[in-house]
Amino acid sequence: MGEASVRYPDADLADFKVLIIEKIEKAQHDLELIKSAYMNDHNNGTEDTSPTFKAFDEGSAVMSKESNSQLAIRQEKFIRDLKNALIRIENKTFGICRVTGKLINKKRLELVPHATLSIEAKNMQ
Repeated sequence: MGEASVRYPDADLADFKVLIIEKIEKAQHDLELIKSAYMNDHNNGTEDTSPTFKAFDEGSAVMSKESNSQLAIRQEKFIRDLKNALIRIENKTFGICRVTGKLINKKRLELVPHATLSIEAKNMQ
């Protein structure tokens, strides 16, 4: 038997798993909201007849469409990262810095549960 690698105990992993599942659910909910706002963009503003408002509104709709799709892309990546973190929990590799091989600070993981770099490693980049 080689030496046991550094890792978080199962109890901690279980806590992180709950945290991550909650974050995934919230992130998916947010993504739905972003997408529905995005879908509704082209049929709002028709109720208001004021042409100045409408012109302004169309400009902002175009902007929000772009920022919405950016948001949606970011959100999808966030969900993917969180799901990858769940896989790392199953593999018991969660919370281990992929550069230094040391444990990532617990506080950092609570804030950024999908982190794969310790602050130390991040600063080296």
